[in-house]
Amino acid sequence: MTELSKIRNFSIVAHIDHGKSTLADRLIQSTGTVQDRDMKEQLLDAMDIERERGITIKANTVRIDYVADDGEHYVLNLIDTPGHVDFAYEVSRSMRAVEGSLLVVDSTQGVEAQTLANVYQAIDADHEIVPVLNKIDLPAADCARVAEQIEDVIGIDATDAIQVSAKTGIGIKETLEAIVTRLPAPTGTRDAPLKAMLVDSWYDAYLGVIVLVRIMDGVLKKGDQIKMMQTGARYGVERIGVFRPPMQVVDELGPGEIGFITASIKQVRDTKVGDTITHEKKGSETALPGFKPSVPVVFCGLFPVDSSEFEDLRNAIEKLALNDASFSYEMETSAALGFGFRCGFLGLLHLEVIRDRIEREYNIELITTAPSVVYHVYAKDGEMQELHNPADMPDLSTIDHLEEPRIKATILVPDDFLGDVLKLCQDRRGIQLDLSYAGSRAMVVYDLPLNEVVFDFYDRLKSVTKGYASFDYQMIGYRTDNLVKMSVLVNDEPVDALSTMVHRDRAEQRGRAMCEKLKDLIPRHMFKIPIQAAIGGKVIARETLSALRKDVTAKCYGGDASRKRKLLDKQKAGKKKMRQFGRVEIPQEAFISALKMDD
Repeated sequence: MTELSKIRNFSIVAHIDHGKSTLADRLIQSTGTVQDRDMKEQLLDAMDIERERGITIKANTVRIDYVADDGEHYVLNLIDTPGHVDFAYEVSRSMRAVEGSLLVVDSTQGVEAQTLANVYQAIDADHEIVPVLNKIDLPAADCARVAEQIEDVIGIDATDAIQVSAKTGIGIKETLEAIVTRLPAPTGTRDAPLKAMLVDSWYDAYLGVIVLVRIMDGVLKKGDQIKMMQTGARYGVERIGVFRPPMQVVDELGPGEIGFITASIKQVRDTKVGDTITHEKKGSETALPGFKPSVPVVFCGLFPVDSSEFEDLRNAIEKLALNDASFSYEMETSAALGFGFRCGFLGLLHLEVIRDRIEREYNIELITTAPSVVYHVYAKDGEMQELHNPADMPDLSTIDHLEEPRIKATILVPDDFLGDVLKLCQDRRGIQLDLSYAGSRAMVVYDLPLNEVVFDFYDRLKSVTKGYASFDYQMIGYRTDNLVKMSVLVNDEPVDALSTMVHRDRAEQRGRAMCEKLKDLIPRHMFKIPIQAAIGGKVIARETLSALRKDVTAKCYGGDASRKRKLLDKQKAGKKKMRQFGRVEIPQEAFISALKMDD
């Protein structure tokens, strides 16, 4: 059992690629928590996809033993958090489990949009914040400028910011000392009734559900009967332990400690993140304030390319949902694509990660429909329903108005590219809220419709700013707009997967672009194929894919012209018949490419 004054709980927050996971590696290595022979890059990023993309997706935790300069022995609990906006809920709940944060800022790039977003979450959680300037070994590092930027933009005193190179190990000792001396110890009472916060949970094939807990008050021991205060479920604790990164079993967890428990819990669904765990008898009366549940903002359909793999897809999705509470799904069918699932995600990166994991871990080829957002459809009798899929749009005569979700986007961009960014936001029906300067960089705040951002806004932003802009957003609610459903017909058959919601003023332009794109993407058949975009019964754009023609007159040498005419007429009649019965195969790449809006 560790004294409260000798425990420090902290998280590392930063923008993407500013070196959180590398700093965590060095802290673990320099304290001898992991032997050098077991050490590897991004030690806490366990998933293959995290290592490959070089990003953190799940917040991971580790317990480090450290002997300070004054000879005292400290226990440090570190939570390494993701930097991407899609995984902001991982960050917010990790913050509630700890008392302090190391704010890592790249000393060559300075403060970015996600630095701001994550630091505000730490400030909301009443954290003590220690600024760390990373990558000082690079020739472009400018610590004085970045420290000034931290003070100007965030408003935190950065005069004694620690200068570190997480790659080479410079400044790691100073960082550990700062954690011990500048971050507060946790508070809690050993004799009070048990109050433990459920920080995270995931599924293990051997142990069932593993629950990550932070003890606020009381003591949790092996064999205790516990109950979850939100769900009322009761369990017996089977094993208790801490992560060093491998699991190490301990006898008990006291106030201020972070560790895991297993208790024969069968489904991750039974463990609500933010729930309070207490003893079944003589438990706590009041629960801890929970977290806001994560709400999916982007929906898309996942269908197997080979329809016989539908059951395999169902198993894969159920297993992934076990480990990811923010991912929701329901079954759906489509005339063009057969059986599949309509899935909800926190953003596009989340969508890509889930899609990649299904394809890679379960070996299933997928067709992904266009990502769409949730619209509110108000009927004339005042009733509101949520529209997840444009194909389910009710009859226009019954609709009074439609509302779409809006976001508040913060973009930090060097001055040279400001004009391009403003133009991009205007093109996407944005409303400018604010424009201010932080050093030589502009900070632009826009109110944007989520459906304009959801497909390729981030890619476009990166390309117009040569990769120098950083982007962060938060949902701000719904607003009425003049939206219509645009359907695409190929050979007079509507293709569900390509129907999208568009603003009426943009419909014609989008329809034309979509038809032109499909004309290039669909392979030619033996018959002529019309490709049309329509709103209701009105066609607003059309392209015709010409037929492949066999030269039927090749065998006519000389003779009367009517012989050739006769053969051509016969071919024409055959093509007409083929068009009536012919099925047009649309390749998978065509679905994805057709939906990317290149301006």
